[in-house]
Amino acid sequence: MFAKAYGRRRLARLLSLLLTCVAAHHAAAQVDSSVVVTATRTPVRVNEVVAEVTVIDRAMLDRAAGRTLVELLSQQAGLQFSSSGGLGKNASLFIRGLQSRHTLLLVDGVRVGSATSGTPSLDNLPLEAVDRIEIVRGPMSSLYGSGAMGGVIQVFLRRGSQGVTANALASAGSHGYGQVAGGATYGNGSIDAAVQVQRTYVQGVSATNDKEPFGAFNPDRDGFGQTGGGLRLGWRPTADWRLELLGLHSRGVTRIDDGPGVDARARLSNDVVGISASGRVSAGWQMRLSASESVDGYDTLSTADPFSPLGLIESRIRQLSWENTVATPLGNALLMVERQSESVSRPGEPFTVSRRDIDAVALGLDGGAGPHAWNASLRHDRNSQFGGATTGAAAYGYALSPAWRLGATYGTSFGAPSFGDLYFPGFSNPLLRPETGRHGELSLQWTASGHSVRATYFDNRYRGFITSGATPANLPRTRIDGVTLAYEGRWRDLAMSAALDHIDPRNNTAGSASFGKQLPRRAQDALRLGVDWTRGPWSAGATLAAFSSRYDDAANTARLAGYATLDLRAEWTVSRELALGLKLNNAGDKAYETALGYDQPRRETFVTLRYTPK
Repeated sequence: MFAKAYGRRRLARLLSLLLTCVAAHHAAAQVDSSVVVTATRTPVRVNEVVAEVTVIDRAMLDRAAGRTLVELLSQQAGLQFSSSGGLGKNASLFIRGLQSRHTLLLVDGVRVGSATSGTPSLDNLPLEAVDRIEIVRGPMSSLYGSGAMGGVIQVFLRRGSQGVTANALASAGSHGYGQVAGGATYGNGSIDAAVQVQRTYVQGVSATNDKEPFGAFNPDRDGFGQTGGGLRLGWRPTADWRLELLGLHSRGVTRIDDGPGVDARARLSNDVVGISASGRVSAGWQMRLSASESVDGYDTLSTADPFSPLGLIESRIRQLSWENTVATPLGNALLMVERQSESVSRPGEPFTVSRRDIDAVALGLDGGAGPHAWNASLRHDRNSQFGGATTGAAAYGYALSPAWRLGATYGTSFGAPSFGDLYFPGFSNPLLRPETGRHGELSLQWTASGHSVRATYFDNRYRGFITSGATPANLPRTRIDGVTLAYEGRWRDLAMSAALDHIDPRNNTAGSASFGKQLPRRAQDALRLGVDWTRGPWSAGATLAAFSSRYDDAANTARLAGYATLDLRAEWTVSRELALGLKLNNAGDKAYETALGYDQPRRETFVTLRYTPK
């Protein structure tokens, strides 16, 4: 068994092996010092953050041709996914074994997701509009409230730079895949602008097979077409202040299988708009005011399911926020006040409750002195439907030497049930209560000469964990603990990465029918290896992702086999502005499922021509 082969003892041995290997190869590359904001809501260098943070930059996004956002994210340590097909199909992302609804998705600080399902909108995001992505693992409710029990993924749109630039892309691939995209940026010191648009289409293959347990199998082609883009405008009226407007728009039509004989289709829509003013009030005092709205829509156009009515299910999230960061002798102090409104609508009879308001205040402190680093946060939310909830977190890091650092984190979290879990006809439970969690984490990190190894142990315990299924329920006790071992480094022309995860997601409710059973659709073990080579105008790379078996149901009777996929890529920089790329996804043509009865893409080939003026 993969799970037994990579138990905690093997993890310790692998850590020793990795440290031995990287100690033998000292590269001249610098340690990652990228500035991130998601982990503390204040700017901080990623190598100074106690939490486990990953940054996906534009170059990594460029190498992701043909992959969905959730597939790209699942190549990172601690993240897994399940999907009901390929591009444009419903997908769930699990951070450290938690449910998809426990992951908060932000676009430049704006919440993006469905208040109906409570999950982030990962299926319809136009990746060409994205500049970078920050991933923070662990409890973040004390900074972001409900929806951030497992972590936060923040997407940042492209931003204008000095002068005028333009970019364009054309890509073609297997199963009728095609994508064209283009954009431009401008900046003159006081004004900056960036706009990006894209059109993606794939004819696809059948999303289901004859193992689908609810009679949804239909052997037709389930394609997807999407038009989307992003916009960011910025203006500095003075040297200290910046005004900003951002927007994201995406429309897609996806073909799904929900029964034989009907070409079932649904329209996906996502719109984000945000305005903000940020700047320096006085020496050591930064302030940001923002207002935003995000709209998530799912419009059933045709269906074979008699219990799925035609029409639009729409979620709307509006948010007002006032953030203050003040420099103190103990570090940067954060004071934030926030107002959030969630509303939903559906065809036919409305939900019993279709709107709720959340008022919140949060305090934070982020600082360090000598070998010590600390972070603390406290937040109180007042939910018009469920009352008050207070969450907190504290993290401490200690540098044993310039290369070695210990870290410890403890935090609490909560998550409110979604409108769909509470009121969706035939698939709900109006008696659900909010989930609460207690989280502990220990980490040991070694960083030197362009190499970094991090071992993390986490222990998450929940009360009221909400199950998925026809009738959701609160489990009195659930525990998910695990270990992650991750490496990143450079050696000469090679950039390398490796990650090994072992998690144990269990129902710990004594006396329940699923006591001791593994939570559905999570693999206990995952291994990821990546290597990229660059020399002159040529580059090539490979990514291996292997996952152990999992179960599709809470009773652990429907087993999904483990699998491994290998992606290969190569690129030739034809000229200073032009690059030609070739991508082979799932090179071994592996047939696999992450949800019972739903096929994942087999071997696919993509060719991309990219124009990026220097």
